Amino acid sequence: MSATQKQVSNYAHPEVLVDTQWVQEHLNDPKVRVVEVDYDPQSNYNQGHVPGAVLWDWKRDLNDPVTRDILTQKQLEDLLVRSGISEDTTIVLYGDFNNWFAAYAFWDLKYYQVENVKLMNGGRKKWLLEDRPLTKDVPTYPPGRYTVKGPDDTIRAYFDYVLHSIRMKDKVLVDVRSPKEYTGELLAPPEYPNESAQRGGHIPGAINIPWAQAVNDADGTFKPREELEKLYTGKGVTPDKEVITYCRIGERSSHTWFVLRYLLGYKNVKNYDASWTEWGNRLRTPIEK
Repeated sequence: MSATQKQVSNYAHPEVLVDTQWVQEHLNDPKVRVVEVDYDPQSNYNQGHVPGAVLWDWKRDLNDPVTRDILTQKQLEDLLVRSGISEDTTIVLYGDFNNWFAAYAFWDLKYYQVENVKLMNGGRKKWLLEDRPLTKDVPTYPPGRYTVKGPDDTIRAYFDYVLHSIRMKDKVLVDVRSPKEYTGELLAPPEYPNESAQRGGHIPGAINIPWAQAVNDADGTFKPREELEKLYTGKGVTPDKEVITYCRIGERSSHTWFVLRYLLGYKNVKNYDASWTEWGNRLRTPIEK
């Protein structure tokens, strides 16, 4: 067993991760559907992607076009079917920005109790670094057959729940944004200047552990379990507490939710996906700077 394989096997749920070599070996597997999830497909998927990968555009495909919410159960079912995904298909997600939006899609699928889904460790960044095959061809597949289950609200937090969780001893809020967003110096990261809030700062009592501290700078892969445990428990984010993650639009917090829930095995982790774009814009809502 290689050092990388040993590291992955040490995670609480190693079955949710595959490496780039595994993906390349399964490019022609009819029971595997690779999905690239992008915030900006024009700069990523359209410039070249994993052969056979379908595109899920985060804004177009993973958000309700009318309400400010995630997809409905029916909308997700339609997305899976038109992507050629059936209930016996293994879904492998990867994407830009070190899998931010792929992790969001993973959380979205788990919210609707989709079982057979994995992340490609390192995402698009690692695939490109290793000079693996790319194509601009857009694949077409026969429609899949999928019946999506109802939502699992144990992994999602809403505004009122978060408000009543502030400073409770058995709960901990984790703000995964950059330090300057946490303090209120920045309202949005440079990548997304148009998706902002009226006020800067953070939810009272929230601990700042930026998402990027969970991955290796060189290739975007997740750090070893021992390092991750030290990172979170060292700041009071322990398995005995309920953890609520948030960022600005829910994608970076999904990444940290994934780390805590699947790599470290925390039993009670919720993603507050409305995050700071709701909290920082809502009237009479407390903040800290």
